[in-house]
Amino acid sequence: MVSFNSTLNTHNSQLPLEVWAGVECTVNRVGDEYFDQLERNGHATRLDDLDLFAELGIKAIRYPILWERTAPDGLENADWSWASERLGRLRELGIRPIVGLVHHGSGPRHTSLIDPEFPEKLALYARAVAERYPWVTHYTPVNEPLTTARFSGMYGHWYPHGGDELSFARALLGQCRAIALSMKAIREVNPNAQLVQTEDLGKIYSTAKLAYQAQFENERRWLSFDLLCGRVTPTHRMWGHLRHCGINEAELEWFLENPCPPDIIGINHYLTSDRFLDERKERYPVCSHGGNGRDEYADVEAVRVCAEGAADPRNLLLEAWERYKLPIAITEAHVSCTREEQLRWLYEVWSAAGQLRDQGVDVRAVTAWSLLGSYDWNSLVTRSVGYYESGVFDLRSRSVSSGESPHPRPTAIAKMVRDLAAGRKPNHPLLETPGWWHRQERLLYPAVSCLKESSGQSGVGGEMTSSSSPSPLVIVGATGTLGRAFARLCELRGISYRLLSRKEMDIADCASVNTVLTELKPWAVVNAAGYVRVDDAEREPHVCLRVNATGPAILAAACAQHNVALLTFSSDLVFDGAVFNPYVESDAVAPLNVYGCSKALAEKLVLKLHPASLVIRTSSFFGPWDDYNFVTIALRQLSAGNTFVAAEDAIVSPTYVPDLVHTSLDLLIDGECGLWHLANQGAIAWADLARLAAKTAGFNPSNVIALPTRELGLTAKRPTYSVLGSNRGDIMSCLDSAMSRYFDECQRF
Repeated sequence: MVSFNSTLNTHNSQLPLEVWAGVECTVNRVGDEYFDQLERNGHATRLDDLDLFAELGIKAIRYPILWERTAPDGLENADWSWASERLGRLRELGIRPIVGLVHHGSGPRHTSLIDPEFPEKLALYARAVAERYPWVTHYTPVNEPLTTARFSGMYGHWYPHGGDELSFARALLGQCRAIALSMKAIREVNPNAQLVQTEDLGKIYSTAKLAYQAQFENERRWLSFDLLCGRVTPTHRMWGHLRHCGINEAELEWFLENPCPPDIIGINHYLTSDRFLDERKERYPVCSHGGNGRDEYADVEAVRVCAEGAADPRNLLLEAWERYKLPIAITEAHVSCTREEQLRWLYEVWSAAGQLRDQGVDVRAVTAWSLLGSYDWNSLVTRSVGYYESGVFDLRSRSVSSGESPHPRPTAIAKMVRDLAAGRKPNHPLLETPGWWHRQERLLYPAVSCLKESSGQSGVGGEMTSSSSPSPLVIVGATGTLGRAFARLCELRGISYRLLSRKEMDIADCASVNTVLTELKPWAVVNAAGYVRVDDAEREPHVCLRVNATGPAILAAACAQHNVALLTFSSDLVFDGAVFNPYVESDAVAPLNVYGCSKALAEKLVLKLHPASLVIRTSSFFGPWDDYNFVTIALRQLSAGNTFVAAEDAIVSPTYVPDLVHTSLDLLIDGECGLWHLANQGAIAWADLARLAAKTAGFNPSNVIALPTRELGLTAKRPTYSVLGSNRGDIMSCLDSAMSRYFDECQRF
């Protein structure tokens, strides 16, 4: 007889760790309004997304055939056309769908999570799905039932907006019963159908005083799996709690009589899911304060306070394995952050899964979640304000203003997924640096030893350090606004860099450039240097051309020779302002002054000598970290009670420097090349920009004096309209948002 564990080891040795993926597909209800991620991300109308997904090499995809979308008006009125087309295409592509029926939802309007008939109603829908698609083998009837029950029945965020323990318990048991009945119905059609049951297993840490609450919540987090596995007996700690909430014995005994253990336990792991409870409320913001009726305490993200760092994914997987001895998959791996941090987190989770497989744990797959990104999860999808997190693909790849539909653009994560799926080790140099969850800057509050405070709870990881010196990003322009901003934000993002002055590397000197590239061996170079005095350029064109055109050309040739990526900057002043629609990347250049000519020449030379270069046109800087940009100078004058003169007839697209740097770094990491336009979305005259800044700061906007450009005494001719649009992507925020964050940062700075 072959033992269970030896069978698992055979499975592990014969089959590689799989890469799965998933589309964020939540359809949740708030009041009478449904929030549909598939409509927001456009996948509802883009069949060819599936071909993009197939190019990643994924084996399976968590895919939504959602009850609310397919049969909102009853099963007899169901529209199967969308599901049939998508599932059929997945079958042709050889991708195994893991079909989801309810994803943080509450069903159509005629039911809810606390409807006693919810389980039977979902089971009828599940049977109908199985009958139409009998070849589908994997199902997740309800995603994260415990998490959904908390948000819908305990915290009141989602419909039916319960705020008590009984509503939570009813919602949880209703969903778990629906899972069991749905799988029974599905297996009557397809006996081999497998249940991939997902849950967020965030762990709770606490001070010694609140250990009792942490222990309770850490037991409760397993409740959906325990119910399905038939483990909630009268001796189970949650039995008494559920009975106290108002659940009767017959409801609990039903699960003992109808066990439905998962075929694969799906763990959705997020950095912010782990929490720390602390009765010292004064240490934390008021929004984190709460209590349990016995004690009042703050509830904060553990990673922001635990001295040991974030919980190790291996510990969470091992806990699930030791508790159930069932196959495991990471069914969501995602972090809302900068691109390199997304890469680091996915690879850390993948590595943890691989290490456990080597130890005999049956880990089947890691799922790259949020293929198309997600909308408004920073507010738990309780409102629709357009907050977008990119994922494996970025949807902001075509200009909305141009009328074109969004088209998913593969990010650096897509390349990593392709590598993992093909069995290749990802080699991006930024993976050598630990993620923010391991670095000291993650700590927002006084550090606490979670291991010590939590009375021996296990599962917290330790600080990670890089085993080698990472290949740096070379930044040219140590004395300029842009160069210093790159250095500041690289420090924040954990990107190893070298900020060089002209003395350290003169980009107009071939020998100087080659010496630096040979010695430092950077993975990329950012050229943030440049001649920026537009009027002076008319008097010394040879100096301007040397710095702005000859230098970038020499740098491009050297980077091409050394196989180093290059990011360099151009300007809106390559255009003449003869049009009154935003300029896009494909528009012909026609500069009016020497400075614009130097930038236009640089673009041509750089892309000829190093076609893989990324050339970013931008416009009209303002930012919180220098004293010489237009907005800062205007506010300084206005705050002193002076008037401020600005052009009333020159329309520009101002650019908030931190947004520009963050976005440029993301594009560079993604391996983008060619021309890109980056400016905050909006068109405004210089005088109106000064008035907007004055109004936001609380100064009198009438002290801004608006004059025609011709009366300002400028030497160089400038276009009256140089607004930047894009046919590659509107990936910068709007001007109002940028201005608001400018003031917030100025107050901090």
